[in-house]
Amino acid sequence: MTNGKVFNGTETQKKARGSVSLFILLWIASLILGNTLTSDQTTRDHPYKPTRRKNAAQLPKIPKGLFRAHKTAWRERASARILYLEQQADRERCRVVSDRAEQCQREKTLEGIARQLEEAGNAISARRHLFSGAAALERAWANVRATDVMLLSLCPEQDLISRSVDVSSHMEQHLRPGDPLRVKVGAVVERMETKGPLPGDRGFLVLALAASYDALDAEFSRVRSLSTILRIATFFVLLGAGGLEVWGWYCPDSLNMCFLPEGKNFAACPSGEVPRNPNFVPSDYARHVDVLVTEAAGLAGAALTVIASLRRIQGTSSPYMLPLSAALLKFPTGALTAFVGVVLIRGAFIPGLSDLDSSPQIVAWAVIFGAAQHLVTRFVDARARETLSEVGRPDPEPDDSKIPKSWQRGTAGSAQS
Repeated sequence: MTNGKVFNGTETQKKARGSVSLFILLWIASLILGNTLTSDQTTRDHPYKPTRRKNAAQLPKIPKGLFRAHKTAWRERASARILYLEQQADRERCRVVSDRAEQCQREKTLEGIARQLEEAGNAISARRHLFSGAAALERAWANVRATDVMLLSLCPEQDLISRSVDVSSHMEQHLRPGDPLRVKVGAVVERMETKGPLPGDRGFLVLALAASYDALDAEFSRVRSLSTILRIATFFVLLGAGGLEVWGWYCPDSLNMCFLPEGKNFAACPSGEVPRNPNFVPSDYARHVDVLVTEAAGLAGAALTVIASLRRIQGTSSPYMLPLSAALLKFPTGALTAFVGVVLIRGAFIPGLSDLDSSPQIVAWAVIFGAAQHLVTRFVDARARETLSEVGRPDPEPDDSKIPKSWQRGTAGSAQS
């Protein structure tokens, strides 16, 4: 058959493909070995030893080019925040109280702050590895927020009123309006503005700030998990589309995408027209690049939908690029839907489209099917927008109609008592 002749007779193409594959494998191995050797050399030349520094925001010295080459926006912001908190800790370190027990507690808290800031500094200065950015980000900001809570427990009473405004703002953004802690702390803040703080008010503010940061972490966790799910889904869809392309390259007759229009003296394939041969069966007209051309056309159609959807994309304060993850899913999905659509037409599944007359017509339908992936991925886009809109917005109050009446009576009775 023609396919057999082409496949078995092109020794030059086989050698070229083998040379390209060998070159790619050698290049990947050199990158892996180079990164490993560089990491080991850096560890030997610049070992990091934790120290008890008074200035907790001072980071370990790192060679030029190693640190600057891996700087990102969130690392810059975290570094500035660490310096600010370090200054606040130095300010509290200069303040001495008369009670020895309280002074001992302050010293222990300041030591904990120093360790927290040191951990945050290690997170932003560590060498980046593949898939390690999210872990470093979470490590840095978790320690920074914990430091902020600990500093609130040390600030003087004259600063407590001003800090209460910040705590109230965090509560409004991340805690439900009916949350008991938010209600209690709201009353405490109103009383503090008129009558001043009482001994137990600081504890409520510390609990409220910690709860607000926990709610913020939960919001970011939802964004991170959805972004991770979309990236994994993109990988597997890309793997499926690539697998079909490889299958179509080596076994084109098993994925025949050519049409035999009536009254024509040629067979219409995605990669071009092939003259008819009375000794050929329909699968003999298939070519190696048919699946590749079809998926490339679907990829182009998906790209058009991505460009059209950019007008609805807005900036976000979340450190995770969820809109980008949702957009990347469209490309391999478009390639896959283009292949499936042309196969459905080839199998006469769609009435009236059993025979396509030319190669441009096949490619045009592949572009349309690639753009049609938006019918599936638009639900992903809607979910991504909804998840991003929940950041900085407290969870809604539970619906009383869904709560059993016995629970409502019990809650009302306990409130009256």
